[in-house]
Amino acid sequence: MSSLRTMRPSPFRVLILGGSYGGLSAALNLLDLSQHKDPRCGKKIEETESDNLVRTPNTNIDITIVDERDGFYHLIGSPMAMASESHMEKFWVKYEDIPALQEPNIHVLHGSVQAVDLSTKTATLALHGSTESTPLNYDYLVTATGLRRVWPVVPQSLRRKQYLFEIGDHLRNVQTAKHGVVVVGGGAVGIEMAAELKVLQPETEVTLVHSREHLLSAEPLPEETKITALELLSETGVNVLLSHRLESTVEVKTNDGTSKCVELTFTNGHTMKASEVVMAVSRSTPVTGFLPAEVLDEEGYVKINSDLTFPPGLPNAADHFAVGDVVKWSGIKRCGGAMHMGYLAATNIHQLMTQNAEFMRLDEIPPMIGLAVGNKALSYWPAGGTTTGEDVMQAFFGKDLGFSICWNYLQLGERI
Repeated sequence: MSSLRTMRPSPFRVLILGGSYGGLSAALNLLDLSQHKDPRCGKKIEETESDNLVRTPNTNIDITIVDERDGFYHLIGSPMAMASESHMEKFWVKYEDIPALQEPNIHVLHGSVQAVDLSTKTATLALHGSTESTPLNYDYLVTATGLRRVWPVVPQSLRRKQYLFEIGDHLRNVQTAKHGVVVVGGGAVGIEMAAELKVLQPETEVTLVHSREHLLSAEPLPEETKITALELLSETGVNVLLSHRLESTVEVKTNDGTSKCVELTFTNGHTMKASEVVMAVSRSTPVTGFLPAEVLDEEGYVKINSDLTFPPGLPNAADHFAVGDVVKWSGIKRCGGAMHMGYLAATNIHQLMTQNAEFMRLDEIPPMIGLAVGNKALSYWPAGGTTTGEDVMQAFFGKDLGFSICWNYLQLGERI
């Protein structure tokens, strides 16, 4: 029966919304499977034959990726991009310059999705440079649109050229911060931004302020992990002020009349001055407004089954998948989790194409984290506890906050 499906004259049309970690993983693992190859992010076929995930004849597929940006942006590298011109250049790669995507059955569209009709399997797109909406039909859909994050947590530019100007302006400001830089927010982003800035711009005074008594206060992590994060951050030379909730910022005149200066006032009465204030605290929102309300929870996250499909009872639910930060699932959101979900979705879509009944399932994900703090890193997972050190940094992030690790894991530099 598998051969009947794979010999059909028209290709299976797969639409992937989002070209970051989860979306690229779904696309490239599905491409591997369709061409009788082992999936790049998962088990070898021989290792999964007992689960009915067997080798099949080549599958005729056509994959379309839609993304608001014109390239892959290494999101978890933002703290380093914000502090280093060379990494700023490296961390945004236009899709047309990614060798793995230069395949005849992969197409990347620069634009956004406006609506998805599950019953007719049609997505309505707003493509960059066009004033008209474009309908696109599909057989299978993967939602990997991620979260909407504000500046400066991530750059807001949608084209690489604009991104270089955006980050370049920020770099010049922090490099000439005569009165120092204050980073507001003691979550993972704030910690990494403050640490990277201090390490790469050691002459700049950097202060991190956080409203709670512990760093990483919003994460379900042991107190030991949060205390260790504070110790590592302090080692880098960053000044840390806990239990400091920002009340207001006012730009003030300086004695020389030339340098920028901002006065910060906190609810506990403390005041201080800085040249730059970096807001690393925001409520990220899932990019899912194009989906029917029945698919979403009260915060806008996509409700999924363990096989990554939409909830039952919706039209064609079994042909619609969601992966990455956009899904409602257990665990702290990480790029590794997004790539794993992409692999699972790709495998299950291929199972549908070849009419194999066995699906791979997403397990519950316990709280775990990898945190880069200067030249060292912190990691935590329940079985291993909290570990730190330069060796942890090398294992989790390498020398470029994980860019090379992700690039090589997804094999983005290789043609299939």
